[in-house]
Amino acid sequence: MQKGTFFCVDAHTCGNPVRLVTSGHPHLNGNSMSEKRQHFLQEYDWIRQALMFEPRGHDMMSGAFLYPPCSDNADASILFIETSGCLPMCGHGTIGTVTAAIESGLLVAKTPGQLILDVPAGQIRIEYQQTADKVDWVKIYNVAAYLAHQDQILDIPGLGPLKVDVSYGGNYYVIVDPQTNFPGLRHWSAGDILKWSPIVRAIAQEQLTCVHPDDPTVSGISHVLWTGDTISEGSDGANAVFYGDKAIDRSPCGTGTSARLAQLFTKGLLNVGDEYTHESIIGSQFVGRIEAVTQVGNFPAIMPSIKGWARITGQNAITVDDNDPYAFGFQVV
Repeated sequence: MQKGTFFCVDAHTCGNPVRLVTSGHPHLNGNSMSEKRQHFLQEYDWIRQALMFEPRGHDMMSGAFLYPPCSDNADASILFIETSGCLPMCGHGTIGTVTAAIESGLLVAKTPGQLILDVPAGQIRIEYQQTADKVDWVKIYNVAAYLAHQDQILDIPGLGPLKVDVSYGGNYYVIVDPQTNFPGLRHWSAGDILKWSPIVRAIAQEQLTCVHPDDPTVSGISHVLWTGDTISEGSDGANAVFYGDKAIDRSPCGTGTSARLAQLFTKGLLNVGDEYTHESIIGSQFVGRIEAVTQVGNFPAIMPSIKGWARITGQNAITVDDNDPYAFGFQVV
C-alpha cells in the first residue's frame, strides 16, 4: 500500500536545510496550530520521520507544511517538522519556508512585503524584501522570549561542572558560555559538540523544569547552544546549536538567537533597541534585535526579531511506500 508521494521545494537558510512540503498535507483537527500540532504528533508523525530521516533525509534535515490561517488576521499557518520533532517554532525554518513559498508562488501576501503567520508557539509577524522573483531577506518578529533558569550548575560526568542558563525563544535552550570546562566554541571540534550535547541536555532535562506558562504542551529542553569567538566580520557573538540526536545547526538558529537575546537582556548585557549579529558554526549570520519588553507568566521577557536569508536548492517528489522496509526512516546514532 503506497502511503503517499510528497512534492517538495528544498532550500537552505544560511546553510541549514529547509524542505517545504507542498503536497500530502494531512487534515489536522484543532482551532490553533498548537492543537493541530498535537493531532499531527498523535497520528501523522510517520510523515515527519519518512521525510526527515534517512534515506530520504539526513540528520540535519528540517522542513515545514504550509496550512491555511487559523486566525482571521493571518495569511497562513506553518507546521514545523524536523529530525528533532514537530517544533513549536523554528526561525530558520520560517525564513526558508517564506522564501520558498513566495518564490514558488505558493504564498501571496495580503500586504506585499508583510505576512502574519500562525505557528504552534503563537502568532508571528514577517517583513520581507523581494526583488523581481527573488526574496532578498526575511525578518521575523518572533514570539516572546524569556530566561527560564539562570546560573545553574550541572555536573557532567567526564567533563565536570558547567554553569548554564536555560532560555526560551520558541524552544527551550541550554546555553553554555565559555568557562573552565568549556573553552569556547572555536576551541572545540564538531565532534566534541556532538559528544557532550546529548549528555548536557539529558542532565538539564532531569534537573530543570521547563513548561511554558501560556501553553503547557510547549515543554522540555530540546536544544543546546554553545557560544564562543566569532569568525565573520561584524558578528557580535557566535554559537553552535545542537538538536535532534546528532545535528548541529548550520544557520545561526532563529529561536536560538531569540533565546540568546533574552538571556543577554535579562543579564543586563543588551537593551531594548539593541541589535545583535549572531553567527553560526560556519560563519553565516542572522541579525537579532530586541524590539520591546513584555512578560511571560511571572518572567520578564522580550519581543525579539531575527533577520536572515534563504535560497532554493531544488524541487523533488518523494515517495513513501510501506513495501519499503525503510519507508519510515532510520537513524544511525
